[in-house]
Amino acid sequence: MLVRAGQAKVTALDRAGHEVILGFRGPGELLGELSAVDAARRSATVTALEPLTALGVPGEAFRALLDHRPAVARALLGVLADRLREADGQRLEYLAYDVPGRLARRLAELAERFGEPADGGVEITLALSQGELAGWLACSREGVAKALATLRGLGWIETRRRHIVVRDLHALRAYAP
Repeated sequence: MLVRAGQAKVTALDRAGHEVILGFRGPGELLGELSAVDAARRSATVTALEPLTALGVPGEAFRALLDHRPAVARALLGVLADRLREADGQRLEYLAYDVPGRLARRLAELAERFGEPADGGVEITLALSQGELAGWLACSREGVAKALATLRGLGWIETRRRHIVVRDLHALRAYAP
C-alpha cells in the first residue's frame, strides 16, 4: 500500500506481548511491501493514528509490476535499504544511549518529520502516549516519564497529555549526537 494521506504506526509484539513501535509511516511511504515481495506472513502490524488514505495493490499484481518495471524494483530496493539502515541505527541507539539520550534523539526526529512551528519552538503534531514512546524506545513507561521530566527540567521540551513542544531542538540533537 502507498500512503496518500494520514499517519500510521508500525508495531510488533515482543516475547512478553508488549507492543514495540518499529516506525511511523506517512504520505508517500509504503506499507506491507515485504509481504508483497515474498508473499510471506506479515512481520508487523500497522495502525492508523488518524484517518488514513492509501492506494493498495494486490501482492500478485505488485510482484508482476516488479518483474516488468525494473525502475519500480530499484525504487523498492531503495526503500528497503533505507528501512534496514533505520533498523541498524535503532539497534545502535539502544546500545549506545541511555533512555534520556534515546528520547532526545527520537524527539528530534519527530520534530523534523512531524513538527509545526509553534510559539517559541516546534510542536510535534503526532500525538503519542508515554506508553507508545516507551514501545518505540524499548524501555518502560516509567523510564519515559523520568526522561521527559529530565528534558523538561533542562527547558528543552514542554509537555502536556499527548502533546510535546520542542523548545531547543539544537540541545536535543547535541545531547545524543
